[in-house]
Amino acid sequence: MSDLNRISADEAALGIEAEAITTEHRSQWRIVLGRFFRHRLAVASLVVFLLIVAFAFVVPLFWNWSYTIYREIPSNQPPSWEHPFGTTRAGHDYMAQVMRGIQQTLKTGLTVAAMSTVLGGILGAIAGYYRGKTDSLIMRFVDLLFTIPLLVVALVVAGFLGSTQWWHLALVLGAFIWLNNARVVRGQVLSLREQEFIEAARAMGASDRRIIFRHLIPNTTSVLIVDFTLAIALAVLVETALSFIGFGIQPPDVSLGFLISEAQTAVWTRPWLFYFPGVFILLIALCINFLGDGLRDAFDPKQTMVRR
Repeated sequence: MSDLNRISADEAALGIEAEAITTEHRSQWRIVLGRFFRHRLAVASLVVFLLIVAFAFVVPLFWNWSYTIYREIPSNQPPSWEHPFGTTRAGHDYMAQVMRGIQQTLKTGLTVAAMSTVLGGILGAIAGYYRGKTDSLIMRFVDLLFTIPLLVVALVVAGFLGSTQWWHLALVLGAFIWLNNARVVRGQVLSLREQEFIEAARAMGASDRRIIFRHLIPNTTSVLIVDFTLAIALAVLVETALSFIGFGIQPPDVSLGFLISEAQTAVWTRPWLFYFPGVFILLIALCINFLGDGLRDAFDPKQTMVRR
């Protein structure tokens, strides 16, 4: 009898413990964030990128010098406590100029990435959903734009406008960088449109517009976020190249590419003028690419290995 009582007591204890066990609901975004924060290189890149953004947009609010010319600043001075990045021949505080260059380069990259995400996402979703003539028309237009050299377009725009500001360059780059994004989204939508939840939406009378913008595009969010980060890195590198050869952002404004172009003859005599903007271009490109790598792994449901 005592054994039966003991068994009953054990069962009661197990029942109490079972009732105390609760299942924590984890949303898709919490799962994604958990995967991302386990990607150490991506997290480190995010921290470095945020520090660069703070350096470019916050520090100038408290810095003593502007990126414009100050005649009282001695020219061609190496880095010092008063001018940590040195000075230029014309009398610029080079740290102020580098901060301004990072601002304009990042604004160009973010604008281009936003345009690429919006245009590529919408046109790719429309092409994949409707298929047929609509798909053929949009994809042939994409193929046509692929044949136009970006450098030629930038040259024409620079010649027409006389001087190129950051948003001029952003519009030109944004008009071309969305092409790959559209192709990727189209491929995703071609698969999604045949799934049961789309058939259910059609059966319930949902319009094509609602299906595209409320069901298809949200289900390509992972692709769009990753392409957004990669578009930033691509835009930064293209802007740097165009500014370096004289077709990008022009004085009185500056960008990182323009600063490197101006300092290419001073690599050995005044190396601080060349290496400071070069290091920031390298850091920005690497951080954005590692962020894209981390986001790709975080959004991949098949990803089981954690990269260190």
